[in-house]
Amino acid sequence: MKGAARPDLDQKPSRTAAIVFISIIVGALIYMVFSLQQDLSPFASNQTTWLPYILLGVALLIALGFEFVNGFHDTANAVATVIYTNSMPAPTAVVWSGFWNFLGVLFSSGLVAFGIIALLPVELILEVGTASGFAMVFALLLAAIIWNLGTWFLGLPASSSHTLIGSIIGVGVANALLHGRTATAGIDWAQVQKVGLSLLISPLIGFVFAALLLLLAKKFLMKRPELFQAPKDGLPPPLWVRALLIFTCTGVSFAHGSNDGQKGMGLIMLILVGTLPMAYGLNHAIPSKDVAQFAALAQVTAQELRQTAPNAPAVIDGRTVLSDYVRSNQLNPQVVPALANTIDSIALQARTEPDFQRWDAKVVGNIRNDMYLAAETVKKLEKQKPEFAHGRLKEDLQGFRRNVDEATKFIPTWVKVMVAIALGLGTMVGWKRIVITVGEKIGKTELSYGQGATAELVAMSTIAAADGLGLPASTTQVLSSGVAGTMVANKSGLQKSTVRSLALAWLLTLPASMLLSGLLFWLFNSLFV
Repeated sequence: MKGAARPDLDQKPSRTAAIVFISIIVGALIYMVFSLQQDLSPFASNQTTWLPYILLGVALLIALGFEFVNGFHDTANAVATVIYTNSMPAPTAVVWSGFWNFLGVLFSSGLVAFGIIALLPVELILEVGTASGFAMVFALLLAAIIWNLGTWFLGLPASSSHTLIGSIIGVGVANALLHGRTATAGIDWAQVQKVGLSLLISPLIGFVFAALLLLLAKKFLMKRPELFQAPKDGLPPPLWVRALLIFTCTGVSFAHGSNDGQKGMGLIMLILVGTLPMAYGLNHAIPSKDVAQFAALAQVTAQELRQTAPNAPAVIDGRTVLSDYVRSNQLNPQVVPALANTIDSIALQARTEPDFQRWDAKVVGNIRNDMYLAAETVKKLEKQKPEFAHGRLKEDLQGFRRNVDEATKFIPTWVKVMVAIALGLGTMVGWKRIVITVGEKIGKTELSYGQGATAELVAMSTIAAADGLGLPASTTQVLSSGVAGTMVANKSGLQKSTVRSLALAWLLTLPASMLLSGLLFWLFNSLFV
């Protein structure tokens, strides 16, 4: 990039700032331990060994470490434009972005969190509390952290979302091969295709729409030429331009927290369910009367399912039948009666004891797994069997799924707070490498105010839309491609070496993270399973 001098990126944090930073970390860890103790206190008498708590502590620290790295790896994209347009000093910008990332996580919907979990192999979801389950969690998180740190060290804005998806696929493929199945048998490829399409399209949206928005702005805001000027050395832009840039930085930071923070939350919930099912397997906030109503609906739904297959063969092991169906998508005559039996067993347990807190850990684990298999089976059957997609049966099946989601897809407040703190603090550390790449090395000329604002407006809108649809989106890919789009629209030209490196990182992220996680999963299975 040619032109104005680089903004001051070398300001060291004060001693007070360092003390506050460390105090937040210590306070957050104390809060997490206190929250866990509160959640587990009703079940203290059931404790027989400390091993689950030790594994839980290690897994939580690794999951929060992933979000911390995600913070300084991805969110640097959000602050690059305000820093390079002199809208905010670098230290202020990263703290501001960290705060809005924090709020984004706290107000997130949770849809993305459970969408990520749906990519995992079904047998590992059902056995997440076993050695194989922990091998899966450790492998995919460590692989994602290693790749993120490597690309950060090289200053390449690779996608953390892309990395995590690759890690999950790698674990699924390795798990299938270890069990003597084909490599493609371990993953829900329909869900992978849905998520992969989102990650593939998002950078194209960033490039095209940012370019178009800049051209439209130039046409309709001709009387505001200051918007399209390059920053002057050390001088902030006009007040209204500065406000616009700070607004877009805030929006991207909030959207990033809302979307990316959910990935860590989903994995943490998986860890909690596997290690402490009695406390986190089912949502204890559901009143007993609602559980009783759910039991009645489940019983009616099971009866309706049996009426659709009156001559179906007897089912001996319904869970195995449903597991095979969810994994392979191969429908056979035993699936519907197995689903009816499973829903019936759920109804019986809920009717017998409508207070979730009184269920023991084994019952919670079994019923939660049955709920997961039943809900996934219903979702697939609605696409394969036309009679399931209309009428009373459709209404009851959808009602059953909504009740299952309410019972199993929940996130405690303390989990959101911990992920929010990890992501927010991560934003304030290590941001410089990626900021320099986005601010200096994509285009051949300086980033104008209008280019920064349009790139971030498109990024903010795209990530928010993906969040609403429950899909992961890459802040890195959307924003860096948006900056490139504005450079092309502005006829500024692109630095081919950087674009080549970005494209290479984008192409390598998926296979590299797959290979890393697959090898780690094989290693952990060999050592501990």
